[in-house]
Amino acid sequence: MGKVVVCDHPLIQHKLTYIRDENTTTKDFRELVDEVATLMAYEITREIPLETVRVKTPVAETDAKIISGRMLGLIPILRAGLGMVDGILKLLPAAKVGHIGLYRDPETLKPVEYYSKLPTDVTERELIVIDPMLATGGSAIAAIDVLKERNCNQIKLMCLIAAPEGVKAFTAAHPDVDVYVAAIDDHLNDHGYIVPGLGDAGDRLFGTK
Repeated sequence: MGKVVVCDHPLIQHKLTYIRDENTTTKDFRELVDEVATLMAYEITREIPLETVRVKTPVAETDAKIISGRMLGLIPILRAGLGMVDGILKLLPAAKVGHIGLYRDPETLKPVEYYSKLPTDVTERELIVIDPMLATGGSAIAAIDVLKERNCNQIKLMCLIAAPEGVKAFTAAHPDVDVYVAAIDDHLNDHGYIVPGLGDAGDRLFGTK
């Protein structure tokens, strides 16, 4: 059964406040999202297995720990997920990066896949799907549907902010996937925006409207 983890480290919460602030510039917003992604990567990788190796320090030989060969993959949901990738790669530079593009059908309001490019060994990797906002949950559910259709079964979801409605819908659809968020906000408004949220993450990352 998947779990929902709120990454409540003081540094994450401090930076998230400035991410929310409507007066934060595009440059600062982008840098803050990058920094929070790095900090959240510490939490999401907490359970990566270790193995013991023998090393020689300048003083003596000793047993020491290294990551146990676990291969990771980062899967940002286009376009807003791109803003968190570099922050995670600072800690996990060997991770491969795939991309999933989704748009919302104006009539059905359902997410539709328009682009998918994944590492050739994607089924062998532990995957972190990245999207700053978990609002209705539709995009995240669809992205993980895409991965599961390709026989991927080691998947986690990383978001900055979630709505309770999105968390409920996502965990119902994918109860085996752990969710990591920096905050769970109050509710969704009539336009599908998280309240209080931070606005449109993609527009604020890329300076568009």
